[in-house]
Amino acid sequence: MESKRLNWIIETMRLILSIFVSLFALAALQAASLKGSRPNIILVMTDDQGMGDLSCLGNPVLRTPNLDRFYGLSTRFTEFHVSPTCAPTRAAIMSGRHEFKNGVTHTIKEREIMALSSTTIPELLSQNGYETGIFGKWHLGDEDAHQPYNRGFTETFIHGAGGIGQAYEGSCADFPPNKEDRYFNNVILHNDTIVQTKGFCTDIFFKAALGWMREMDETGKPFFAYITPNAPHGPMIAPESYAKRFTDLGYDKNTAGRYGMIENIDDNFGILMDKLDEWDLWENTLVIFMTDNGQAGRSATLNGERVSLFTAGFKTGKGSPYEGGTHVPAFWRWKGKLGEGVDIKALTAHVDLFRTFATLSGTSIPAGIQKLDGRDMIRLLDNPNADWADRHLFIHKGRWEKGEDPNLSKFTDCAVRTERWRFVNNRELYDISNDPYEKKDVSGQYPEVVAQLRRVYDAWWEETLPLMVNEDRPYTKEHPQWVRYEQQKRDRGIPDWSEPDI
Repeated sequence: MESKRLNWIIETMRLILSIFVSLFALAALQAASLKGSRPNIILVMTDDQGMGDLSCLGNPVLRTPNLDRFYGLSTRFTEFHVSPTCAPTRAAIMSGRHEFKNGVTHTIKEREIMALSSTTIPELLSQNGYETGIFGKWHLGDEDAHQPYNRGFTETFIHGAGGIGQAYEGSCADFPPNKEDRYFNNVILHNDTIVQTKGFCTDIFFKAALGWMREMDETGKPFFAYITPNAPHGPMIAPESYAKRFTDLGYDKNTAGRYGMIENIDDNFGILMDKLDEWDLWENTLVIFMTDNGQAGRSATLNGERVSLFTAGFKTGKGSPYEGGTHVPAFWRWKGKLGEGVDIKALTAHVDLFRTFATLSGTSIPAGIQKLDGRDMIRLLDNPNADWADRHLFIHKGRWEKGEDPNLSKFTDCAVRTERWRFVNNRELYDISNDPYEKKDVSGQYPEVVAQLRRVYDAWWEETLPLMVNEDRPYTKEHPQWVRYEQQKRDRGIPDWSEPDI
């Protein structure tokens, strides 16, 4: 009995000691602000991958071991929101304000072009000693003045339009050869030269990013790497080695391609993590994983039967004003600076990255630029339990017809989100704090909340409407990237891309 009692005392003391050690470690992390710490920043944002597309968030079919491991090592923003579709989210990140205020009210029709009056975060970072690189999808204008190298990026490695091989009326079109092989052996714009690559698109974008990051590390300059693969956006095409597992399980070709793309992303993210280990970069590098909108694929055919895919509980996905359209993963890791396995429930959004990156890098935000909508998340990074005032996030899918009065679509596919409420399409109200998957409309129970959220939405619309500067923009007669490709091919040819040594 005495021996058991002694063992119990020893185990209890060990438990108490471990609690004190954990609290001390957390206090040490929070003791000094991260303001002005000037880390490297790596932002990985995939395309159309949602909350249901990770095994760490419950998907029973996908295998994403690298992102799962990263999830366990990260501080996770569990109430992080973006826009319902891709170009809008990218405009909000770049500018720190709602996409409509940059003229981005669509993904095509010349309304995906971000206004030149908006100062971008890479512009400010590059003016403050950072090297800035983009690898993958830009989707904020294909005309020269709107290209990343004219919007603050010192390294550009991108496809055109909103997807590889896409072409729409107006300026939104990728390089002509990419219509053929789509996601393999693409031509890519590398700074001022179109180059011919060999291999699968996601592999290429990560290789280019890693090669550039290694070069930047050797120079000693801090860097911002914006890694934006087009995957798993449709068409759903993956290397056969990735798709085969899903076709063998009985899934349709489309789903096998999509899930294959996601597992390929995971492998590339694992290579990124391994290289940060090898190059000893974790302690001065903030790495963020997020997606640009809600989940695109939500149903499939399995062994001839139509089935629903895992959606993490959300009833909608990409393009929706409901939670499933905008609520996305946001995992942040900075070894030794941010807690591991920590969840932050504060209501945060893509518009917050602008101020946050500026504060982390010690970059001043000029007084004369656009009015920012975002907040500074540094307070939450310093202390996950810090006070965070309630706020209004405004969501609108846009996409009305070209030339149509936007006022006719004011209440179509729109929402206002606060910490507790989501007010959808000017009529439905959901208590997210008790009903995160929006099963019950409670607008009839809370008329005062409905009235208040209608007022703030009306005020936001009136403020935003004059800033939708692309509504009357005429279609460009020629696709800029087609013209560029044909001219370079004629004048100097299309050289092969030299893969970096990583």
